Amino acid sequence: MASSTTSRQPSAKSLQKGQQTRAAILDAALGLASHMGLEGLSIGTLAEMMQMSKSGVFAHFGSREELQISVIREYHTRFEEEVFFPSMAEGRGLPRLRALFERWIRRVSVELDSGCIYISGAVEFDDRPGPVRDALVSMVRAWHLALQRAIAMAVEEGHLRPETDPSQLLFEMHGLILALHHDARLLRNTGVLDRARRGFERLVADWQPQPAPESRT
Repeated sequence: MASSTTSRQPSAKSLQKGQQTRAAILDAALGLASHMGLEGLSIGTLAEMMQMSKSGVFAHFGSREELQISVIREYHTRFEEEVFFPSMAEGRGLPRLRALFERWIRRVSVELDSGCIYISGAVEFDDRPGPVRDALVSMVRAWHLALQRAIAMAVEEGHLRPETDPSQLLFEMHGLILALHHDARLLRNTGVLDRARRGFERLVADWQPQPAPESRT
């Protein structure tokens, strides 16, 4: 005979349903945070959106802080799936770095009507120590590390000069993304995607090997 403890174990079906419910709540929370920021998240609002009780939503995350952290992690997962992993199919070096930047600005362009959680989260939590800020910093650093590795690989392949400073090039690439986001969302300027692309190509050109001068006979 099964023990009473075993009989109280959740079934595989109930676990799957719980995971599906949590995923649905997280998807709604991500959409809400994209428009209203991480601080715009609330258990009550999500419960209303999902037509659930507050306690039902709370049971899946345990706290508003854990909900915010879960949203950051989900955003990062989707960012990787859309930007990072497809770019890994490109050739090592500059082709891969170009693909990473191109997919990055495409992602930003899609988010112009809502907002980038990395950028809005930085404004909200840059001076607020705690687990939410730590999670946000960790995800952004992971992305920056991937870009630095791509830059270093471009140096190894001879596509960029040996003295190329990966940190400096990354800094300037990130600056282009921030300028794109600012000019498109706040100023409503047109042509900003092409400006970002041209800016990237100028950055790369500054670090590319110069052709050897032709010898005179």
